[in-house]
Amino acid sequence: MTNNDKNKKIVPEVKGTLRSHMIELPEVIRNATGIRVFGKRLKSFVFSTDVAVIRNTNADAVIAVYPFTPQPVITAAIVLAADVPVFCGVGGGLTMGKRVVNLALDAEFKGAMGVVVNSPTPNDIIREVRETIDIPIIVTVVSEYEDVQARIDSGATILNVSGAKRTSHIVRSIREKFPSIPIIATGGNNEASIIETIEAGANAITYTPPTTGKIFGDTMNSYRKKFE
Repeated sequence: MTNNDKNKKIVPEVKGTLRSHMIELPEVIRNATGIRVFGKRLKSFVFSTDVAVIRNTNADAVIAVYPFTPQPVITAAIVLAADVPVFCGVGGGLTMGKRVVNLALDAEFKGAMGVVVNSPTPNDIIREVRETIDIPIIVTVVSEYEDVQARIDSGATILNVSGAKRTSHIVRSIREKFPSIPIIATGGNNEASIIETIEAGANAITYTPPTTGKIFGDTMNSYRKKFE
């Protein structure tokens, strides 16, 4: 037996009979360094507000951002349903001003591990959120031309890069200037793009799962085949 065989880590896996059918994120995400938040090392974030998906995925955390005005009842439902840390959207796009600050404080009180603000959020609002809450503030970045230093100076804890096909390029540009800032980034829909984003400098990856409609459609097709 070689030394490599002796040192190889064996990770036991335990699954339930009913919960074995779940959304498993691409294994390649485990190559990321991760971000340690309140002692928990997070490498994978599932991008969803669907509590059924959130309860049936192996992601390290949830990033719950949606294209409507954030509502405390939605935050409460997601935090209650999740068995992993939740980072909640609190506005900054459609929702502005003091309401963003209030939603952030409410999210902290409800048990969120962090809050997410959208790209248009003014720096003075980020600063006010920073003065109000103790949990991390994740600021979304959509272009390499954004003033990242101003975001950091205003109180951004983590950057969330969402640049579609240019995500890895934006991550690399930020990482060259800010070697220690924690970066979460969208990984795309294939392993190659995830690897590229990690190699560009992302510490963690957000993954958009298939919808429950798509998953259930595949399940129904398998049921129908029994009668063909």
